Amino acid sequence: MAGHRIPRLKAVNSAQNGATRRAAQRALTIGVGPGDVDLSELRELLRTAGVAVAGELVQRRDRPDPDRYFGRGKLTELKQAAREADANLIAVDDELLPRQERNLEEELGMPVIDRTAIILDIFADHARSAEGKLQVELAQLEYNLARMRGLWTHLERLGAGRMDGGIGTRGPGESQIETDRRLARNRISALRGRLRDTKATRETMRKERERAALPSVALAGYTNAGKSTLLNAMTGSDVGVRERLFHTLDPTTRSFEISGRQYLLTDTVGFIRKLPHQLVEAFSATLEEALGADLVLHVVDASVPEQDLHQMMAAVDDVLDEIGAGDAPRLVALNKIDLLDDVRRRELSFRSPDAVQVSGATGEGLDDLRQAIEARFLATLQPMELLVPYREGGTLSELHDLAGELEREDTAEGVRIRARVPAAAAPRFERFSHNGDA
Repeated sequence: MAGHRIPRLKAVNSAQNGATRRAAQRALTIGVGPGDVDLSELRELLRTAGVAVAGELVQRRDRPDPDRYFGRGKLTELKQAAREADANLIAVDDELLPRQERNLEEELGMPVIDRTAIILDIFADHARSAEGKLQVELAQLEYNLARMRGLWTHLERLGAGRMDGGIGTRGPGESQIETDRRLARNRISALRGRLRDTKATRETMRKERERAALPSVALAGYTNAGKSTLLNAMTGSDVGVRERLFHTLDPTTRSFEISGRQYLLTDTVGFIRKLPHQLVEAFSATLEEALGADLVLHVVDASVPEQDLHQMMAAVDDVLDEIGAGDAPRLVALNKIDLLDDVRRRELSFRSPDAVQVSGATGEGLDDLRQAIEARFLATLQPMELLVPYREGGTLSELHDLAGELEREDTAEGVRIRARVPAAAAPRFERFSHNGDA
């Protein structure tokens, strides 16, 4: 199927003069904003995609030009900057309208790629599971669908010289565009159907976990905050960890133990500022792990400057609100404290007294984190007094698994039990209530 294709971002190095080596793609980064425009995250996205950054240019204005992103006068400066930087790609720190992208490419005579396309490229490179690949393809198709206009204008010219209309004037161009769009929409519909099936499977697995009533904790946080490292430290697993954005796309669930009770810990996709809506929608199945968890553990990179820290936390809060998890019970873990001095640690303790300071890399603070998780969970338990007949051995075993420590007394009628059980599991034991019929 023909259609607008996202430029593949790969750093293919080539020898130059037998000595220096440089990336095949060298991007000039650009941005627009009313104040200081920070392009550091865009540079990090490009680095993750394997593209060299040749320079940057920003324009101060309330909003981007609706037709060319930059104003006309700034475009002349952009052309000169691209030549001086020897750039062969323009990277934009916003999602472009199709006409903005088209007009920029015509003005500059080189490819233009926006923030969303870069993120999609990274996602496509990092997706490993079948579900993750489906999610990426869906997001790419939805992004491309709006950009199919104009791809077949060379075919429309077949009838352009006829002024009288009628036969011979209707070139195949527009019909080909519509064909492409129809194929894309059909594929999008098919992908959504397959994702619904995988979502149903995930929901079945989640219901099984809920029946087991194992408390679940979902890791959420800005990308590169160290969630996977913390998962490994908490559970003793060996999930792959790398210093790059969006290294984890597929949810990973591992178990760990606190005071004899088993917990489930799930790592989710990292967030960033300006995370495109279609990516939030496409990865909703992954992000819904946070929605269904008993506790969201918001992992924060405490080693970044104060202003960046607040911006990163706000970006995570915004996405959690968007998926409906804004009111979920939450605990903040200030990670990477091994990189901080004592002064900064005390400052963070003053500013965020309810947060837990921890280092997934060294293990410092892990006991405090476990205690905080346990305290949050214990506060949600429902006390019950039960009389369980001896013949209900399975129920007794399940109570031991769910309640951990409990009080029991063997009597002639059965086993009297005082326990605190998860609220979601409590209805299963109501029939054994001490005031009910045992």
